[in-house]
Amino acid sequence: MSDSRIVQELMGAPGSPYTRKMLSLMRFRHIPYRLERQSRVANSSEDRHRKKRVQPKVPLLPTFYFKDDAGGEIAVTDSSPLIRRFESEYEGRSVIPTDPALAFIDMLLEDYGDEWLTKAMFHYRWHYDADIKKGGDILPRWGGIAQPESEVQPISEFIRSRQIARLSYVGSNEITKATIEESFKRFIHLLDKHLTLHPFLMGERPGASDFAIYGQLTCLALFDPTPQAIILSECPRVYAWVEVVEELSGYLVSDDDWLDIDHPPETLKDILNEVGRIYAPYLLGNAQAVMERADLLEMELDGKAWVQNPFTYQAKCLQWLREAYAALSDNDRSRVDGILEGTGVPQIFVDGS
Repeated sequence: MSDSRIVQELMGAPGSPYTRKMLSLMRFRHIPYRLERQSRVANSSEDRHRKKRVQPKVPLLPTFYFKDDAGGEIAVTDSSPLIRRFESEYEGRSVIPTDPALAFIDMLLEDYGDEWLTKAMFHYRWHYDADIKKGGDILPRWGGIAQPESEVQPISEFIRSRQIARLSYVGSNEITKATIEESFKRFIHLLDKHLTLHPFLMGERPGASDFAIYGQLTCLALFDPTPQAIILSECPRVYAWVEVVEELSGYLVSDDDWLDIDHPPETLKDILNEVGRIYAPYLLGNAQAVMERADLLEMELDGKAWVQNPFTYQAKCLQWLREAYAALSDNDRSRVDGILEGTGVPQIFVDGS
């Protein structure tokens, strides 16, 4: 492991939950970085000092820039592999639990935050009028503070129309609306209860899952009016937690701060029950639709109809979870099975393809 504290260069935006996830994580881990704000205004005065950058294969945020073996620049966007990369490149203040069994639970909850809770984030932002208005008003201004108002309006309308059109890929529609919102409300109450015992999902120190869920909640709790009102009314502790996780550079940790996975709190088991109830069957249904190259995923989820476009990336997420589970030692896999027993999560490890 090297620890040269190389400054990480990245491009991101305040409205991106994954940008917020990685910025908070790097602050906690004392990884120096230089953030280049995403610009929506070409050739503006704000862009004059920007470097010319290579583009990632998929234009997602945040985008990190590294050098390949030949010294050329490459662009990387996937936050979860980046977290693991930084674990090998920077010493201290790890966000991956030392216990392999707990590390797997952390990975599972990180995936839930990144891939399921984001459905609530996207749904609330682009379904309700107040949220649509705020998103359309603020996002373009984040991308160009000094741009004239005459240029803001067309960008606002473009963002609104583009993001609303993407709802079908996330899974937000009139059929799925109730399922998404009910799941979101259950989760914030489960998290609230857990936070009465421990300051983080992984115990007295944050894991990767804490930062993943924090990232989505920066939108749901701090920005978008409709879910923010729900959180402030029903789970103000969750709102406070999001503000705390924003800046953890001064938070002291030790190796004894991780949860004891062999004696987990019931509050963590309750959160895993929610993962098994809603996310596990969704992953299986989506993977089946992707494998069959179906035009539409149609299934029953939590007792209600669920319809959306199949999502290839989330089929890969299922495969990665299966591979991580299979890579555990027999003893650690047995310990994972113990905490997951009765949650509904183990169904994802049965490869029926």
